[in-house]
Amino acid sequence: MPTPAQVATHTAASLIDAARRLSAAVDALDFSSSATHVYNPLAYAWEAHAAYLARYGTGEKRVVFLGMNPGPFGMVQCGVPFGEVALVRDWLGIEAPVGKPANENPKKPVEGFACTRSEVSGRRLWGLFRERFGSADAFFAEHFVANWCPLAFFDGGRNLTPDKLPAKETAALNAACDEHVRQVVDILEPEWLIGIGAFAEARAREALAGRKLRIGRILHPSPASPAANRDWAGTATRQLYELGVWS
Repeated sequence: MPTPAQVATHTAASLIDAARRLSAAVDALDFSSSATHVYNPLAYAWEAHAAYLARYGTGEKRVVFLGMNPGPFGMVQCGVPFGEVALVRDWLGIEAPVGKPANENPKKPVEGFACTRSEVSGRRLWGLFRERFGSADAFFAEHFVANWCPLAFFDGGRNLTPDKLPAKETAALNAACDEHVRQVVDILEPEWLIGIGAFAEARAREALAGRKLRIGRILHPSPASPAANRDWAGTATRQLYELGVWS
């Protein structure tokens, strides 16, 4: 029987392999009819993303939080889901060289860990976890955070979320991202998958239909949501209590 350390190492390695496959799959897709620029942080920020998986994707998790896709000042910059740079560096303890996307948008430059802009959604999400658990290791003992889609889309200076892409471009994207979600669940074997926002929950329910897995949702922390700007942390905590995820 493998030791706990061997299981943890195998789990992280499996997540890294799955992320490589996802990166290759989405790189093969064409979004030229709707997006002027497409960023894949799993490519140019791979070192940081792999460090996140290697350090925190160890062993089974009771809860997996699932976001939609990278934000322009979060994972786009540092390769970590909801990656508010300061929290990734100072709380998660991850810092690594970050390259540039092949076709960089001058209105959305990638500055890596030198980025001083705040990703509000990430600041709220990781800030809640830091407040509740204290250390990153305590949080990741039972929890994990992933994104459904690894790509960021821009139409000029405007951020495009996957739900705003035309249907003709989403079928192949849905297939690749849904398959990756299934792989993450197979690897981590969580009891709960919590969508961060309605879109992530809906994709999870479709991707994981028929699985013995409890699926729920918390309010997305985006500042574009008026509800999220009124004590988001308190609302999300209450939702997790009501679901029975936290007690």
